[in-house]
Amino acid sequence: MPPKDASGNYTVTLIPGDGIGPEISESVKQVFKAAEVPIQWEEVDVTPVLREGKTVIPDAALHSVNKNKVALKGPLATPIGKGHVSLNLTLRRTFNLFANVRPCKSVSGYKTAYDNVNTVLIRENTEGEYSGIEHEVVDGVVQSIKLITQEASERCARYAFDYARQSGRGRVTAVHKANIMKLSDGLFLNACQEVAKEYPDVKFNDVLLDRACLRIVQDPANYADTVMVMPNLYGDILSDMCAGLIGGLGLTPSGNIGRGASIFESVHGTAPDIAGKDMANPTALLLSSIMMLRHMGLEDKAVRIEKAILGTIAEGKVLTGDLGGRASCSGFTQEIIRKLQ
Repeated sequence: MPPKDASGNYTVTLIPGDGIGPEISESVKQVFKAAEVPIQWEEVDVTPVLREGKTVIPDAALHSVNKNKVALKGPLATPIGKGHVSLNLTLRRTFNLFANVRPCKSVSGYKTAYDNVNTVLIRENTEGEYSGIEHEVVDGVVQSIKLITQEASERCARYAFDYARQSGRGRVTAVHKANIMKLSDGLFLNACQEVAKEYPDVKFNDVLLDRACLRIVQDPANYADTVMVMPNLYGDILSDMCAGLIGGLGLTPSGNIGRGASIFESVHGTAPDIAGKDMANPTALLLSSIMMLRHMGLEDKAVRIEKAILGTIAEGKVLTGDLGGRASCSGFTQEIIRKLQ
């Protein structure tokens, strides 16, 4: 848990981000204030610093997240230029955020081709094809190494089973391609199978990645009330695909879980074309902040704010442009606040 100040408020790191980030972060701050959430924000800038040819987090931001243990992050743009890697990837590596959690649930009031999406995807966040182990063997031949370890696989699997148990979901499904990558995905699958033995109250099964994609777009009910756990690359692809089933990344919350710290974030882009125009939709960051509150054990506040957000969307009277309405970001925020009162 984050530390408390003299007033009994938890101190949480806030990384507003780039583009529309400051606007949607302000929305969260206003909603939390109206709901009297006991949080004191500590804002930091994570504009990367190049140190010995590597992209690193500024010391002030590093200290803040390590001290507070919980952070909320808006979208970040990776600077263009040699030596800079994805800033989101840098954050995950810096704080060893081993599991990415992406709930995907149909949003009442925003119609898509699917009405029954209700799954949670948990992605191993530190290795796989994203380990960054690449080299050119000879001209025109490049080798990229997929790294899968017993430790990381077990850690991610155990978190998935714990999440299923705590959230009341009855099943964990491991997604893999162990029929082709018998050693790497085979190790991940075996780790999930062994961890499953420790959770007799949670059902377990596994499915090939291609079959999972087919079944979930045919009928998302196939994975209703399920926690899907998978290696890094598959999780990156499948979580964005599932976000598309409910309306896109603007409606999708996300959390990155680590042993020492956890960072909750909106996973959409920075939208520089509308930055500063009060047009952004803050829903993804608001829903991510609700995940954060639940992670902190502040369930009552989470339920109240979630009800106000989803109620605003379901009512359909005050919506931002991407949701089919004409409201500004601030107008949408004020409607949520009105429903809190």
